Amino acid sequence: MAYLEIENVNVSYGDVQVVNDLSLTVNEGEVVSIIGGNGAGKTTLLKTISGLLTASSGTIKFKGEEIQNRPPEVIVERGLVHVPEGRRLFSLMTVADNLDIGAYNTRAYGQRNHTILGVYDLFPRLAERREQLAMTLSGGEQQMVAIGRGMMALPGLLMLDEPSLGLAPILVLSIFETLRKIADMGTTVLLVEQDVNHSLRLSDRGYVLEHGRVALEGPAKELMDNPHIKEAYLGM
Repeated sequence: MAYLEIENVNVSYGDVQVVNDLSLTVNEGEVVSIIGGNGAGKTTLLKTISGLLTASSGTIKFKGEEIQNRPPEVIVERGLVHVPEGRRLFSLMTVADNLDIGAYNTRAYGQRNHTILGVYDLFPRLAERREQLAMTLSGGEQQMVAIGRGMMALPGLLMLDEPSLGLAPILVLSIFETLRKIADMGTTVLLVEQDVNHSLRLSDRGYVLEHGRVALEGPAKELMDNPHIKEAYLGM
């Protein structure tokens, strides 16, 4: 049984259908990338999985339980956590307080003091800046807080939307190294990412979305060798 199973999901914004009869699976322990151009439906899909948007039809199962159109807080409680694009931090709160908010669900709350030490191990820079306001951090540091806040919820599956967006190349490399550590710790990862080269190198499998549909899927290495992927996404 797949850890996350999406079957024939459709999502619309008003009269515009953005996700079209889409199906994909993520197995426990995998890193899976979703790639595609702007407007392909990637962010919409993640928002639908996490309960921020409503699917008009289809099913979404996490650990065998249907979660489509459930409230986001219920989905987080089940262990499926979404780190959205744009970081979405509380700018006038400290790093430590932003992280602490990630553990609001009842499953994670009692372990938050222990979990935050693990986050500081992943991101030592955040330990140094724990009392700084989020607004004073660099873009890379803010992204660390966003990922760390997601880890505070004790995810079984962590979904990330464009974690490298707007970061300098050296910080992009650091973020992907950390995602590798998170995966090696046993967290399943579903990744939407503009940096196709790094995301496929990190991943076990990948899906290519075009116009809200799955256009290609397969092992990440095969996708990297695919002529269409090379031309359209890798600039080769």
